[in-house]
Amino acid sequence: MVIIAGLGNPDRKYEDTRHNAGFMALDALADKYGIEVRTKKHRALIGKGLIEGMPVLLMKPQTYMNLSGESIREAAEYYNVPPEDLIVFCDDVNLELGALRIRKSGSAGGHNGLKNIILELASQEFQRVRIGVGKQPERMDLVSFVLSHFTAEEKKIMEEAAADAAEAAVVMMTKGTDEAMNRYNGSRRT
Repeated sequence: MVIIAGLGNPDRKYEDTRHNAGFMALDALADKYGIEVRTKKHRALIGKGLIEGMPVLLMKPQTYMNLSGESIREAAEYYNVPPEDLIVFCDDVNLELGALRIRKSGSAGGHNGLKNIILELASQEFQRVRIGVGKQPERMDLVSFVLSHFTAEEKKIMEEAAADAAEAAVVMMTKGTDEAMNRYNGSRRT
């Protein structure tokens, strides 16, 4: 089984905010494969299904961004899934709006959700798809920026990025992370 987790914050007020780019990508993947992510388990909303014949657990931790790792660790332990069979969708303020950056492993790069996953799993060896949400304006603090809502124009770009991230995760599962990196890193539809 592969666990695919989208990071975000659960309250309605956080819908369509930059920090919820991971939820957007997970929703795009779930919609494409007809997997309902509604069951409450492991302090997350989860859905089980098949993607290209492979069993998956899709999850949206409900612990808020900074404690995402607690929920993901619970699921990984319960299903006996090693870190290398985990794919995480998350936002990235260092990437252009809609651009993707895929990695096999690595540091948190300042992302608190990823920091908590690394802490809880005691490993950096999980795959991630970072989704660019634009760079923070100089006059705005980081928290305010990541919790800000997308404009209508930005939301269209992010919907395309979420679809691309979902496709990238499928390539990661079926053809490998290197192939996904070659196809999607730095990409943004124009």
